[in-house]
Amino acid sequence: MPPGSRKVAITGVALADCGRVDDTTPYALHAQAARRALADAGLDRSLVDGLASAGTGTLAPVEIAEYLGLRPTWVDSTSVGGSTWEVMAAHAADAIAAGHANAVLLVYGSMARADIKAGRRTGTLSFGARGPLQFEVPYGHTLIAKYAMAARRHMIEHGTTIEQLASVAVQARANAALNPEAMFRDPITVDDVLAGPMIADPFTKLHCCIRSDGGAAVLLVAEEYVRDCRTAPVWVLGTGEYVSHVSMSEWPDFTVSPAAVSGRLAFERAGVRPEEVELAEIYDAFTYMTLVTLEDLGFCAKGEGGSFVEKGRLLVEGGDLPVNTDGGGLSAQHPGMRGLFLLVEAVRQLRGEAGARQVRRRDGSAPGLAVASGTGGWFCSSGTVVLGR
Repeated sequence: MPPGSRKVAITGVALADCGRVDDTTPYALHAQAARRALADAGLDRSLVDGLASAGTGTLAPVEIAEYLGLRPTWVDSTSVGGSTWEVMAAHAADAIAAGHANAVLLVYGSMARADIKAGRRTGTLSFGARGPLQFEVPYGHTLIAKYAMAARRHMIEHGTTIEQLASVAVQARANAALNPEAMFRDPITVDDVLAGPMIADPFTKLHCCIRSDGGAAVLLVAEEYVRDCRTAPVWVLGTGEYVSHVSMSEWPDFTVSPAAVSGRLAFERAGVRPEEVELAEIYDAFTYMTLVTLEDLGFCAKGEGGSFVEKGRLLVEGGDLPVNTDGGGLSAQHPGMRGLFLLVEAVRQLRGEAGARQVRRRDGSAPGLAVASGTGGWFCSSGTVVLGR
């Protein structure tokens, strides 16, 4: 086939053990997720000639390749926070289409919860007062404060209410209740969210993601490999990536996330309109992320995110646009850079393998189009992937 003409499919997805996992290592979680994803696809690891990984040490893909017994001829160590995996998926799809790789494994593992519990800082995010951040850190401007300030700006400009933001957490928990692998499954109410301890105004505890251990892996292959796989292919239809800022003073508009650009590019390249999408997996470290990303991906107009989310539209059961169908980072799992989990869940949904949380069309069939959109840093980066059956 001419370079750039090959179609690309995801044929293997898997999670490593997630939640509370104290008796292992991040490397073991990488290996567990990788083995499960390859088994899911029904392919041997000898066919993997590309590897993408981030989050371990300073030579992430080299270290992980050695640990997994791989010798890839194509690697990616892009690290842009939570959107890393959507951006890596875009790079991998381009490499496969161009003939630079045939089968690329994206893999991640983290002991984020266990590290904190044991007093270890290994594998956790640390933003020191270096470079541009030196102008913000002395004032105690933490990561969560940056998100909280952006949410407050949206509330001021568009009348978004704290109850509307809280409803995002409530619906994520309702979806998590259908997921036996979710870390938190007990139902919550808007009042529960509002009554929680204040973390950074306007965010109380339940506006914020959980901290868990866990890992995930996704295998992308060239179209000629699909016939050898045991699973139905989920095709990569379009991708987009964008970086915005690192200093809050360089962010032109706190109410517009970088998904406004990455989403537009992904939809244009896929030849798909937002209204055709049947479910969305959106990075949700905080409730505001879900709301503003929905706006910026074009599922509702700017400023209408509050009214959009408050009507139960995000629910697996009865929602117009089921969002974070596994419970998301707010309830299911969040072991750090969670973007890879979005791809896993989107693929499972499109293959009709999500069990009790499966989204279905009126005729009972699985959905045909999904979008996964990851956000990194404090709205610093975004990667969006449109997937189709």
